[in-house]
Amino acid sequence: MTSVNINRATASSLDPRALKATSITTTADPSSEREPAALHITATSSNPRMFTLPWERPLATWPRDLLANLPRGISRHVVRFVHVGDDVYAMKEITQRVAEREYELLRKLQKLELPTVNPIAVVTGRHTREGEPLEAMLVTQHLKFSLPYRALFARNLRPDTAERLIDALAVLLVRLHLAGFYWGDVSLSNVLFLRDADAFSAFLVDAETGDLHASLTDGQREYDIDLARTNIIGELMDLDSGNLLAGEVDEVGVGNRLVDRYHSLWSALTDVDSFDPDEMWKIERRVNRLNDLGFDVDELEMKTEEDGNRVLVRPRVVDAGYASRKLLRLTGLDVQENQARRLLNDLDAYRASTWRQGEDLEIVATDWMREVFEPTVRMIPPEYRSQIEPAQFFHEVLTHRWLMAEKAGHDVPMAEAVQSYISESLPEYRLDSEDMKTINEEADAGVVDDEMNWQGAHAQPGQTGKDANGHEAGGQDAADSGVTDQTDAGGQTGANTQTDCDRAGEEVQSQPAFEDANAGRSSLRSVYAPGSLDAAADQDDQDDAVWASS
Repeated sequence: MTSVNINRATASSLDPRALKATSITTTADPSSEREPAALHITATSSNPRMFTLPWERPLATWPRDLLANLPRGISRHVVRFVHVGDDVYAMKEITQRVAEREYELLRKLQKLELPTVNPIAVVTGRHTREGEPLEAMLVTQHLKFSLPYRALFARNLRPDTAERLIDALAVLLVRLHLAGFYWGDVSLSNVLFLRDADAFSAFLVDAETGDLHASLTDGQREYDIDLARTNIIGELMDLDSGNLLAGEVDEVGVGNRLVDRYHSLWSALTDVDSFDPDEMWKIERRVNRLNDLGFDVDELEMKTEEDGNRVLVRPRVVDAGYASRKLLRLTGLDVQENQARRLLNDLDAYRASTWRQGEDLEIVATDWMREVFEPTVRMIPPEYRSQIEPAQFFHEVLTHRWLMAEKAGHDVPMAEAVQSYISESLPEYRLDSEDMKTINEEADAGVVDDEMNWQGAHAQPGQTGKDANGHEAGGQDAADSGVTDQTDAGGQTGANTQTDCDRAGEEVQSQPAFEDANAGRSSLRSVYAPGSLDAAADQDDQDDAVWASS
């Protein structure tokens, strides 16, 4: 009960945007909650088709014609992607209390403009047509173009992919901690990844064990980091056992990299700098460094020491997204941070190559969109438009064009570079049916469902997997072969978030609410220094070279 008490005590100091994020409020005492007698939906969406879904059926048995064939991440619960009109929603069956609590947390994090999946609805009071109770449902919007980490490794990716994912996770963890969010179950499995130029962006997808505070203690932050390291090492070892990990990847080294990257970024964003009175130019350097990391500075707190010989400066970081907000203002494109940097670089190169440095950047950006960006992304083949973001496609075409020009020794027309990229590189984005089947079977292998195992639990001998209307049951396939009917020792499967980490100011010693399945592996390899990313070609030089030769 500690976390509830702390939340009440610190509610007045939470960000005002998070205080009234939702009409859902979970109670401190689970026993005081009552299951609604009838179906009850609290939704942020006005999509009327939400009310036509077969809520009276267990999710594992929903008809196939409703389901979207997308790769799922590993989960403790039954999860499916469902077509709802023109939208695709992720449905997760969990207990009422956990569903309402996670919906509430995700709404608050959305109000704080943090990178999470978008909560759509919480559905309670579900019953079968025979009156048997069903678990509640948490509904979130599918994050378009995103993939779970196992789907990424099923493709032919660069050897440093694991390190790039870790870098993205470190940024996500720092952003969440700056906002006062304690995660409690940090792992690659609880994150979705979007390509972001040559890097990745990470989005929180599972907030079951999380809690939002006005600020976190060092103990809470370090507990999250240590848990993340343990989980990541186990997950990478699991990939290695399935021959999905490059042989040169050291799992323990990658886990250590997360710790190093986190502490480095946290220090850059929160440390207090000390300057001599005649070194005030260093303040601008500090701000520029934060902007380069992708963070905006809202204000600077400056004070002199008592002897007047030193000036102490502490920045107040607002949020990530410095480049993406600038690009959005200039072009209306809403993209990831590294993608925005690349597009801004190309915009600057276009401005220089057309001798328009004296014109307003807003006017030049309009012409760049019409003459360069839009004609390029219109060439994306229809079958790939759901596989790759336009901004990512543009970035990769620019890189491909630069490499072609370097090899040929002269400039390459943009249209030729696009066609070459489409034929040589774009097919890597496609997941074949066997890969998709394997990923989803593995995703369901660890499902622990509070209700009975609906695959065949009610089936009579000789009965087929069709409902009363003759529709084939969507969950009655090999993907659900791992769904079990287990609960934990206490008879509960929801996220127990009342951990010792909620004791403000104390170092955390307790075990996490949910032990990662890989955390107990004993075959950890020898620890050595984390590897570093190979230096990528400087994007400014690439873009300048392309436009200078145009």
